[in-house]
Amino acid sequence: MSAAPHYPFTAIVGMDDLRLGLLLNAVSPAVGGVLVRGEKGTAKSTAVRALAALMPDVDVVAGCRFSCAPGSPDPACPDGPHPAPEAVSRPARMVELPVGASEDRLVGALDIERALADGVKAFEPGLLADAHRGVLYVDEVNLLHDHLVDLLLDAAAMGASYVEREGVSVRHAARFLLVGTMNPEEGELRPQLLDRFGLTVEVAASREPEQRVEVVRRRLAYDDDPAGFAARWADEEAALRERIVAARALLPDVTLGDAALRQIAATCAAFEVDGMRADIVMARTATALAAWAGRTEVTSDDVRQAALLALPHRRRRNPFDAPGLDQDKLDETLEEFGGGDDDPDPDPGPGGPGGGGGGVPPQGGEPSDESAAAPEQAPAPGGGAPEQAPVKAAEPFRAKVLSVPGLGEGAAGRRSRARTEHGRTTGARRPRGALTKLHLAATVQAAAPHQRARGRSGPGLVVRRDDLRQATREGREGNLVLFAVDASGSMAARQRMGAVKGAVLSLLLDAYQRRDKVGLVTFRGSSADLALPPTSSVDAAAARLELLPTGGRTPLAAGLLKAHDVLRVERLRDPARRPLLVVVTDGRATGGPEPLALAARAAGLHAAEGTASVVVDCETGPVRLGLAAELARNLGGTAVTLDELRADSIAGLVRDARATTGRAA
Repeated sequence: MSAAPHYPFTAIVGMDDLRLGLLLNAVSPAVGGVLVRGEKGTAKSTAVRALAALMPDVDVVAGCRFSCAPGSPDPACPDGPHPAPEAVSRPARMVELPVGASEDRLVGALDIERALADGVKAFEPGLLADAHRGVLYVDEVNLLHDHLVDLLLDAAAMGASYVEREGVSVRHAARFLLVGTMNPEEGELRPQLLDRFGLTVEVAASREPEQRVEVVRRRLAYDDDPAGFAARWADEEAALRERIVAARALLPDVTLGDAALRQIAATCAAFEVDGMRADIVMARTATALAAWAGRTEVTSDDVRQAALLALPHRRRRNPFDAPGLDQDKLDETLEEFGGGDDDPDPDPGPGGPGGGGGGVPPQGGEPSDESAAAPEQAPAPGGGAPEQAPVKAAEPFRAKVLSVPGLGEGAAGRRSRARTEHGRTTGARRPRGALTKLHLAATVQAAAPHQRARGRSGPGLVVRRDDLRQATREGREGNLVLFAVDASGSMAARQRMGAVKGAVLSLLLDAYQRRDKVGLVTFRGSSADLALPPTSSVDAAAARLELLPTGGRTPLAAGLLKAHDVLRVERLRDPARRPLLVVVTDGRATGGPEPLALAARAAGLHAAEGTASVVVDCETGPVRLGLAAELARNLGGTAVTLDELRADSIAGLVRDARATTGRAA
């Protein structure tokens, strides 16, 4: 039974920036791919799959697993040489890279046993080979392991993939149109990885009822009769495919003049982007835009559109910066360096007028400056001090490293010690499943005693599969950092709460850099709330923290119990990811009978399960009760003051969860 046809590219409603970014990469893959950012349910995956059907067919060498071009086969092709290749034509492939893919699945695998015994480079191609001269699609690229993203982007930049195992190496061509999609709510890519994507576009569902109606109408029609729906759009698809072919043919004839180059350089300098990749990407994008419009000269409008697609994600300096571009500043720069409208009627792109091309994405309103003024007060929930308006966080600082004791096996990261696929070699073991990292010395040592019995007569080592040894390596893992923040009246002094928020913001920045998941529990009044379920998006945690009101009693026990429930559920969902509980409080507890005793019993639940914990002591003033330190003892953790939390603090030695657990033991 044949698969249903993909949803037609030309049938997608709206999404002008998304379609333009994809089509420019189809015209000129040298642009460097496109990163599609947007909320769930915005046709990101549908558009990418539809694009693959528009790509022109490719001629390949018959039988070559690496899709060599018959006219210019790769001289280093592992299936080569191809002295008199037979050409066959096939559709361009779209290869999907799953989030959970292994390194061998991505780049391919070498048969180490044959390489050691026979000196034969037996190579099984990976997804990079499959995607050569086609489309490589990575859904949820922000959830992909960092080392896989590095390999992927290196191959995209060099046009080749290298596989090396203990001195045995294989190289093959890997040129493809790279498309990544991501939902920013689930976490961001690192800035240096963002920079490797040529273009970025922001997508969001339309708020116009008529456009939403049309989206639903077309989708229902496609679901009822995919083949019939595709047939109704066949003419538009064919016309768009022909336009891509024509633009590709015109591309070498497009002239990028000195005036346009000066505008590109001035724009990148004005927006203070790092390095020179932005300039190169803008030049290639502007050239592709001219070819797409059927012109042979790049205009100021092409440069402007290229900037809106190539620069927003390169403006991101830290994980809490929203990507975007100040369009007024862009226009002023273009005008100063030879701007003006060179094309009175520029081509609006595939979606007609209105394609903004990646400027400032839709964002929520900025917090009002009034939050820094005298707070309005309201009755607090559960009694106690009146509720106060949210306080702005103090300036974040570089936080001291807090880690989980022992040796974990969680997702790769940069916080706590763990057994990982990448890191320093600490030993060897028999492989469980496929061999991924050979320990050469241990393998030779295992095979050496059996050489005479195996009839070895030549220089080659006779190696059997039982001799192979997997290298065990130690690196760093990411953890689940769960914040339990006291937002009660005892913490509500504005200067104090600003410092507390600044400290938590600093720890969130640290969690972002160390590839952690984060969650946020707040407690005040008579209850505790899960303000943010555990997520990879530290942006979301920072936003919730910014809006956190204060006031009311201090239900410390409720906060600890809520944190215990959250960690219990997360252990079931992701048992390999170890938690670190960070309680931000002055240690006071009010409300109900014996609140301190209740808090001590709640802390004992965490201690009994061995949860690594740190109490950030927010108590200030000349007279201190030491309640936060007592809470840390009940948790089996350590207490640090706000000052000691700073990495550059001289108020004590490095104190982390590992040291605390050692003292508790």
